[in-house]
Amino acid sequence: MSWITQLWHGLNPAKPSRLLLLELDSLHAAYLERIAATAGVSRQQIAQDLLKNALVDRQVSEVHLAHWRALTPRQQQVAALTCLNFTNRQIAVRLGISPQTVKAHLRNLLHRFELHSKAELRQALEDWDFSEWV
Repeated sequence: MSWITQLWHGLNPAKPSRLLLLELDSLHAAYLERIAATAGVSRQQIAQDLLKNALVDRQVSEVHLAHWRALTPRQQQVAALTCLNFTNRQIAVRLGISPQTVKAHLRNLLHRFELHSKAELRQALEDWDFSEWV
């Protein structure tokens, strides 16, 4: 059973054979057709892949938001400034704390996000707007 079929069973366990119908405007339908033709696969396969990717992206975003809300205000400050490419020393000066304290906050927030580095944190939150934190 493909993962998309498993996903559909999870979304609609009462009627697993029922098809999900999407209505697209002509512009999006034409674009879907063009993508399918270029990839050499059916429109249905492209639509399934796009839906899967959108669902995964949405789930990841929701998890990141939940992790963010679980951070302390100071951890949020450190995370935001890290995502704005401030160094630990610059963050420490800006927040009036020691670089070691910044490292401790980073270690704790990376643990909450289940990440291993500042680069992973930046990548995980790359779509977030931290401009207000400057």
